[in-house]
Amino acid sequence: MKDTSIKKLVIAVTGLNAIDSPGPGIAVIRGIRDCKDWDVRIIGLSYESLEPGIYMHDVVDKTYQIPYPSAGSEALLNRLIHIHESEKIDVIIPNFDAELQNFIKISNDLKKIGIGTFLPSLAQLEARDKVNLYHFGTQHNLLVPADRIIYKVDDLKSVIDQFGSPIVVKGKYYEAVVTYTLEQAQKAFHKLQAKWGLPIIVQQFINGTEINIAALGDGKGNTISAIPMRKLYITDKGKAWAGITLEDKSLIDLAKHFISVTKWSGGFELEIMRTADNKPYIMEINPRFPAWIYLTTGAGQNQPEALVKMALGEEVKPYTDYEVGKIFIRYSWDLITNIEEFQKISAFGEL
Repeated sequence: MKDTSIKKLVIAVTGLNAIDSPGPGIAVIRGIRDCKDWDVRIIGLSYESLEPGIYMHDVVDKTYQIPYPSAGSEALLNRLIHIHESEKIDVIIPNFDAELQNFIKISNDLKKIGIGTFLPSLAQLEARDKVNLYHFGTQHNLLVPADRIIYKVDDLKSVIDQFGSPIVVKGKYYEAVVTYTLEQAQKAFHKLQAKWGLPIIVQQFINGTEINIAALGDGKGNTISAIPMRKLYITDKGKAWAGITLEDKSLIDLAKHFISVTKWSGGFELEIMRTADNKPYIMEINPRFPAWIYLTTGAGQNQPEALVKMALGEEVKPYTDYEVGKIFIRYSWDLITNIEEFQKISAFGEL
């Protein structure tokens, strides 16, 4: 017999592209579904008709397409109001960098119609942006590699003269390419400009061990959760395909320091390069959950669950323990569906 005392929730999630460079959406949903406090209905919010999460009906109950971030916040709000009329959404969790600005702008409008979010402010989002990262690190006593923000491919030569080779060429939103020659840097510049636009960030190369920290701040300077992970297997796109939780107080203290000085609200990921002399350089600060976020659930700190509770206005106590040596291994799975499903989401924007 079903427990009628369990709260019914409708939670909408973006980032359903479970591909070789996956979005965090499916991992976030798995964490939410693991929570036994709710009877949850999951609404997927997609941009493309071939995002695998759309067709994973045991994970996502129904999917709606939403406008691309370039359409602006008003178009997004209008679409979400339309979806809300049918679904009565309680919480929305956006999981892509490029969409966050629009969601933050409309968060108060969403709150007025009963939709909770738990997001950083626009000021917080901008402060840790790639183009501001070096200044941010200097301001808050964080180790960040030197960088240059460039708009012309001709500037690469002077950057290489300044930093030496190799250098890291980064897109405005995503992707980073380590290049060893001027020609490789130029190729990377054009590729990333075509994909993400200008500016291009060129960063000093730091040699070391890649470590990531998934963390959650309460918006008041307190750390709800922080779990460091070392990559065990990395794809050609630089994505972690396997990783292991670490016991390292200095890394947790680093995440706590970031949350303390920024009063960060919501989930984020610190991408760290730890040098041979144990210096933790922050390479990037991603302002949302990483794709490997389900590892935090497996290790005993369910960050998606905690974020939902805070979005609902509930008090959440900080986690204190997690399992060290917990490993995630990502894998591919051929999902079989019918052409009719693809046609429905493509034609009507719903499935």
